[in-house]
Formats: sequence, C-alpha cells, structure tokens
Amino acid sequence: MARVSQQHLDARRRQILDGAARCFARNGFHATSMQDVLREVDLSAGAVYRYFSGKEELIGAIVAEVLDTVREAFEEAARQSPPDPPDVLVGEVMGRVVYGEHVRGVTVEMPRLLIQVWGETLRNESLAELLRTGYDAVRAAWVEVVEAYQAAGLMRDDIPAEHVARTVIATVQGFAAQQALFGEAPVEILQDGLRGLMSMGAQRPG
Repeated sequence: MARVSQQHLDARRRQILDGAARCFARNGFHATSMQDVLREVDLSAGAVYRYFSGKEELIGAIVAEVLDTVREAFEEAARQSPPDPPDVLVGEVMGRVVYGEHVRGVTVEMPRLLIQVWGETLRNESLAELLRTGYDAVRAAWVEVVEAYQAAGLMRDDIPAEHVARTVIATVQGFAAQQALFGEAPVEILQDGLRGLMSMGAQRPG
C-alpha cells in the first residue's frame, strides 16, 4: 500500500474543516448533521471520522484555528518596533479571519459562525473552556502590543494595557456581530471608526 504523504493528510483535514465551517455558518451548529458535512466535502464517513470524531470536535478545531491565527498575528505585531497602529492591525486580522482568507470558501458566513460558537459555549463547557483559553491568549498578545505602543510614546501609559486590550477585542467582536445580524460591511468602516477615535485631541489639519 502506498504511503500517504503528510501534505495529503493536511490537505484532507483542511478540506473537512472548510466544509464543516460552511455548513455550520449556513445552517447552524445544531441543524447541521455529520451527513451534511459528508455531503459538503464529498467524502466518505470513514475518511472524515479518521480526522474528527463528530461535530463537537470539528467546531472545536475551527475555533482553535481561528483563535491561533488571531493570536499569532498580534504576537508578530508586538515584535515590531513600534507595532502598526490599531486600525491597521485590526484590518489585517479581520481580513484573515472574517473575510475568508483563513477558512477558504467562508466570507460573510464567518461572522455568523462566530455568533453561533459564542451561543454554543453557554451549554458546552469544553467549548467554553477552549474559547476562554484562546481569548486569554489573544488578550495577552494585545496587551504586549499596547505595551509596545506605550513604550514608544504612542499611547498614554497611565491607562492599564489590559483595559485597552479588552476594549479593542470587544470592538472587533461587536463589528463581527453587526455583520452577522445586519449583513456584510467592509472592514474599512471599522478602521475608519478606530482612526476617528484615535484622533480625539489631535488638531485638525488646516
């Protein structure tokens, strides 16, 4: 029997995750069955169950992947001196996650998926713990970014970095919720809003 390459295994796992994300975003977590996922990815049950035991493991893998993408982006930003401003960073990360660069084939559906994940955590303790752990990691990465701003003199240092980090994350979550509830909107809207808030106290050009 020919040995299956790691590249093939990774591509198959990617195919399953992308298809499951589309199903969950389109139909909801509870209304989606594993048969729906199998049809979406056009694979046999054995091929899918080789990678994931069921829906809960699939949604957990999707959540972990998205949170890792966000955390890694902000950790990379914190290593810059100084980091790009918040409007630029947020735009880059939203582009990767919400606008489909992260889970291929998922564009406006990604905010809907996020909303459903948040709701599912109210009844699923293992998913809630995964989300808490991921949120803590993202928040810690943002704290490092804020501390870098403060060290460079770009942001007031009398406001706790933790508070700024929580506020920026809440802003992004709120924008994602708006997309899920009211329809797609370009990330430039969020970026412009952040720039407007950041400009308070700055003198307007003549």
